[in-house]
Amino acid sequence: MSSASLLVELFVEELPPKALKKLGDAFAGVLRDQLVAQGLAASGAVLTAYASPRRLAAHLTHVAERAADKAVSQKLMPVAVGLDASGQPTPALLKRLGALGADASAVPGLKRAMDGKAEALFYESTAKGATLAEGLQKALAEAIARLPIPKVMSYQLEEGSELPGWTSVSFVRPAHGLVALHGDTVVAIEALGLKAGRETHGHRFEAAVDPVALRDANSYALQMQEDGAVIASFEARRAEIARQLAAAAVEVGGGSVPIHDDALLDEVTALVERPNVLVCSFEREFLEVPQECLILTMKANQKYFPLLDASSKLTNKFLVVSNISPDDASAVVEGNERVVRPRLADAKFFFDQDRKKSLASRVESLGKVVYHNKLGTQGERVQRVMHIARGIAEKLGDVSLAAHATQAAQLAKADLVTDMVGEFPELQGTMGRYYALHDGLDASVADAIEDHYKPRFAGDELPRNSVGLVVALADKLETLVGMFGIGNLPTGDRDPFALRRHALGVLRMLIEKDLALGLDALLQDAAAQFKAIDGFDGGKATVELQDFILDRLAGSLREQGASAQEVEAVLAPRPQRLGEVPKLLAAVRAFAALPAAAALAAANKRIGNILKKAPEADAHVSELLLHEPAEKALHAAMAQVVPAANAQFEAGDYTASLQTLAALREPVDAFFDGVMVNAEQADLRLNRLGLLMSLHAAMNRVAQLERLAV
Repeated sequence: MSSASLLVELFVEELPPKALKKLGDAFAGVLRDQLVAQGLAASGAVLTAYASPRRLAAHLTHVAERAADKAVSQKLMPVAVGLDASGQPTPALLKRLGALGADASAVPGLKRAMDGKAEALFYESTAKGATLAEGLQKALAEAIARLPIPKVMSYQLEEGSELPGWTSVSFVRPAHGLVALHGDTVVAIEALGLKAGRETHGHRFEAAVDPVALRDANSYALQMQEDGAVIASFEARRAEIARQLAAAAVEVGGGSVPIHDDALLDEVTALVERPNVLVCSFEREFLEVPQECLILTMKANQKYFPLLDASSKLTNKFLVVSNISPDDASAVVEGNERVVRPRLADAKFFFDQDRKKSLASRVESLGKVVYHNKLGTQGERVQRVMHIARGIAEKLGDVSLAAHATQAAQLAKADLVTDMVGEFPELQGTMGRYYALHDGLDASVADAIEDHYKPRFAGDELPRNSVGLVVALADKLETLVGMFGIGNLPTGDRDPFALRRHALGVLRMLIEKDLALGLDALLQDAAAQFKAIDGFDGGKATVELQDFILDRLAGSLREQGASAQEVEAVLAPRPQRLGEVPKLLAAVRAFAALPAAAALAAANKRIGNILKKAPEADAHVSELLLHEPAEKALHAAMAQVVPAANAQFEAGDYTASLQTLAALREPVDAFFDGVMVNAEQADLRLNRLGLLMSLHAAMNRVAQLERLAV
């Protein structure tokens, strides 16, 4: 069966830029998968996805004109039902064969095979392979139906339908053209009221030819670039923009580099079909405004690439990615400079106005800003965060830290009521730092105001100083405890208050900074700040939240390579000082690698099960009641090993502590081989249970070793 490359293109009106790459990949991927499933393309066929502002396309190599025929075996019914006692077909069998297009002549050729416990009849036939037109029609319909369209549009077909002007079609944007080429042959398919052809359209203004008549599937990318002035490939267009941005920065000189922003680069790639990077500038006076404000307004509002100098400071130059390439680009440059100037002037105005009032004077206004209808205003929230932050700092034993943390917590949200943050919410915290420095506050307080939102995402840096660390911890604990206390828990697909992210932030700060703080005490102290809230259940909140945080920690540790058993062993005792967890886990992993580990873990599990059934036991052991040699040997070994292991545990050397305990393997094995724990004589039984209880306590100081038992 002959094969050739296949090209399918949908020509549409401008697609949503933030969804373009996802739409292009999905369109091409589903098309390929459907053709492979129908046997029209090999699983190793090379797929190339194309996506530009006005087109979605897919190119696939080695696509057949017709799929190979397939042998089909269909179960009919049990032999006992299909054939009578004399071996003749029953009416039920004949009816079933008739439905398949066969008659009684097919009965001798039916195959018999076991189906479960009964023998069944199978009808074997050959199914004709689908033609490319049939298969592609089905594949295209599926590709369109499964597009991850952010918002569907409905529009009317003006031609090619039964009721022009009345027949409605739903798609992401109105479609105006369909190309389907197998080699150089048009495949007769239809979609969205369009019939496939070989003509498409290039750049709206700069195409050399319109329409562009495609010679064959393999010439698509080249013809679109040469005749249509369009780089059809999203990735190729993105790479070209990146190349031009870097080249323009070099041309500007001074070590300039365009700001790195993958999301912005993707969005701009989705806005242009033939990129042309131009250098623009603005007045230097605007550089008096914090560069974060200028960068944000240029990126978010204008899709420009600000230029940074060699020391990462903003320059008064920026790069524009134009969709046109005129001989004289001065009008384009002047137009973009004229557009950005009012934006920068607004930012300067907001900055100047905001500095006329101190941050401290704005705190009162937070009492008018609703935080949550059950938890009150931002002003009330600030008071709670202040108390939590002061308590954390005092636990860390630093009077100066407590004063600075309390002040930073009081001012941390004040920039929410400034003009700049009102216009650019993304700058909350950042502007607070600038305004705090302007007010003459301590640098550690100013830094903490910006840093208390950190870490904002996975991999984000932690606050740069202790003040910021304390306030960030207090802020996240207040959010977590507050939301859990009113039952506002995250669900499988919804987490509007980012509680999972806050929990991971708390974990990172406690662990990476190894803070001497107990988790339960932190949660209890935070819950105490909500006593005045109606319906707040602090007891339930702290229990559920501790489980929630430890679950996040368990997942994080497993992602880092620890086994589920190792993680359970460490977290089952519910450790309170989470900064110790990495050392505990390292100790357990080192212990698990020892030859004695499996036997001791199994023995530990056995001891735990015995003690569960013996509530009257205590850890007292009388040497006078040690009769059997094995129990005397175990007691003697413990007298030597346990004190040494405990000393290592107290010194924080958990790995050495567990390795020391590994020496108990042989006496423990001998004890279970030679001693009847549940002796009939009560004093002997209780003494042996006491010995096991002492052993169990010693073995489980670092972790619950029984969790390592297979």
